[in-house]
Amino acid sequence: MARTGDGRVGVPAEIDSTRPSSARVYDALLGGKDNYAADRKVRDKLAAITPKPGALARENRAFLLRITRYLAGTCGVDQFLDCGSGLPTQENTHEVAQRINPDATVIYVDNDPTAIVHGRALLAENDRTHFVAGDLTEPARLLADPGVARGLDWSRPIALYLLGILHHVGDEHRPAELVARYVEALPRGSYVAISHFCRPDPADASATELADKMERAYLGSEMGTGWFRPHAEIATCFGGLDLLEPGLVPVTDWWPDGPRTEPVEPYHRLLVGGLARKP
Repeated sequence: MARTGDGRVGVPAEIDSTRPSSARVYDALLGGKDNYAADRKVRDKLAAITPKPGALARENRAFLLRITRYLAGTCGVDQFLDCGSGLPTQENTHEVAQRINPDATVIYVDNDPTAIVHGRALLAENDRTHFVAGDLTEPARLLADPGVARGLDWSRPIALYLLGILHHVGDEHRPAELVARYVEALPRGSYVAISHFCRPDPADASATELADKMERAYLGSEMGTGWFRPHAEIATCFGGLDLLEPGLVPVTDWWPDGPRTEPVEPYHRLLVGGLARKP
């Protein structure tokens, strides 16, 4: 793979750099380099709406890190299936998990060509971590992929990550039913972590207005995804699971590393997350 002058991997033929993708927009919001003008256009639309367009992306990343430390450390989980993982960035799931347990196995799944190219390049020398090309909306095919089916021990607990991805799945795919199909395949004692854009209670006028504007920016872009769903609807994705404390909450409130150093702003209420266990 050729690299550009700024150190970025060149664009393979199968990557359409003229259309934004959720993985690359997320990378742009995090301040990464593996994105293109179309992705930065979406980021800049969000910047016109909120002065902190990357805040939710950074909070989602911090949530992933706390979840991983808890599962690999406190719970002793050593298998992770990270669906819709996006582009590799600093402090990835495998880095956190394998720092605690070097034998931890991590399977990343994404259908974005850029994420696949960069992910496989990054993980080429890590024999406990692999990147699989797969579509979340096709659970039977994804779970049957040799990298997933044989890359994990399906007789022992697995941590399934659906972080920042379900809000890019349209209603026609019935997100809660989609999650249930994955949960059905998981061994008992497995965990499911979800984060999702949340539509606040209408009484929360400032946060609701911001959610409306951000959703229009996402859906009005060529990417065409990024739905803000009500809290109760997101909660249905945990159906049949035991939701751990503190429940489905703004991700900044899920066992933070320390006391809050910034005042609560409307955008804090626009991304919720939780962790549940399969009984």
